[in-house]
Amino acid sequence: MYVEALAGKYADDGEVVAWCDPSPTRMSYYDGVLGHAPARYAPDRFADLLREQRPDAVVVTSPDATHHHYAVAALRAGCDVVVEKPLTTTAEGARAIADAVASSTGRLVVTFNYRYSPRNGELRRLIAEGAIGRVTSVHFEWVLDTVHGADYFRRWHREKAHSGGLLVHKASHHFDLVDWWLDDVPETVFALGGLRFYGADNAAARGLGPRPERSTGAPGAATDPFALDLAADDVLRRLYLEAEADDGYLRDRDVFGAGITTEDNLSVVVGYRSGASLSYSLNAHSPWEGYRVAVNGTAGRLELDVVERGHVLPAGAAGVVGRPAVDPSATPDRPGAASAANPRPAGERLLWQRHWSVAEEVPVPEGDGPHGGGDAHLLDDVFRPGGAEDPLGRRAGVLDGVRSAGVGIAANRSLEEGRAVRLADLGLSADW
Repeated sequence: MYVEALAGKYADDGEVVAWCDPSPTRMSYYDGVLGHAPARYAPDRFADLLREQRPDAVVVTSPDATHHHYAVAALRAGCDVVVEKPLTTTAEGARAIADAVASSTGRLVVTFNYRYSPRNGELRRLIAEGAIGRVTSVHFEWVLDTVHGADYFRRWHREKAHSGGLLVHKASHHFDLVDWWLDDVPETVFALGGLRFYGADNAAARGLGPRPERSTGAPGAATDPFALDLAADDVLRRLYLEAEADDGYLRDRDVFGAGITTEDNLSVVVGYRSGASLSYSLNAHSPWEGYRVAVNGTAGRLELDVVERGHVLPAGAAGVVGRPAVDPSATPDRPGAASAANPRPAGERLLWQRHWSVAEEVPVPEGDGPHGGGDAHLLDDVFRPGGAEDPLGRRAGVLDGVRSAGVGIAANRSLEEGRAVRLADLGLSADW
């Protein structure tokens, strides 16, 4: 996303001067996107990159558990840093980044693109204006379908050591939204969950027979709705299949294979400083994709329902790559009315209901592009900072990153220990 932005709309705002990546093959692919070849560095030469290239900014899109290594080094070199969410996967990493920000001349931005989605901004505006009084509780359910959700269990995200699990990698988006909607500080976390659908043990319990370790080239992959054929898609082939000799990374591992440590069903309760509470649920094998939010207040209730994909057709491996497996009548760019043939069309609805009043549907501004139209607005803030007013406080910094990742980190600790965990007990001070 960032490379294509700098090669296109933001070409006059900055240029890529260097890559830092373990794969020469992937760097060559993006040389082609840019139309020129920046300097190349292996990950163990990142310090050399900073010294020799003296970049103004560093964009960190490496696996989550490595974010703090690059962010801290770049901040100490005086660079601005743009970090993909989550900020990091551990309390130690969060403290290291926060300390580096405090002593650096560089600024840090965490890219929470869902803040920029118009529907989420409208919910934020209504809460801030007191439409439902003081918030008392939030219920937030997010479901990932068997296209998107399954993909986390093919790639490096399946191993919590790299991703922090979905509680950190994926849910940091969601925890940040609640922090932002409420303008509140999370303090206490309790979590339950586990690997209930994906993985070898669950497959065996459901009677699935032996499966190949990876999908590409495997017998039967063309009709397997959980298979991913890297050779069938030109971009995936060039970025991953042809790069395997560089670093050994397999992008198409079986979602029902052994060694998965990331949970696919999760429930979390969060207590906030104001006294409000959050009940959160994440499912990664749903037949449809989207989210539901209900915000209760002393003067009423707000409800936001979003269907991003109404259902998925079992079209096999080709569908997973090019997404023809997703029914075109149920995609965000082609919303429609509910019908007998499709009672769950893609779309969104925001309801506002005060006590003793009829519910009122609130119009939601349209958003074009990925993440509910959030990506385009986020890129403006990344590459043209300070260019537009930010009345909703969308721009996220280190404190926002610490709090959102901190909820996931505390939730992981809660899963391990079977108890409620305070962020302060992890050294993640709410008053940073």
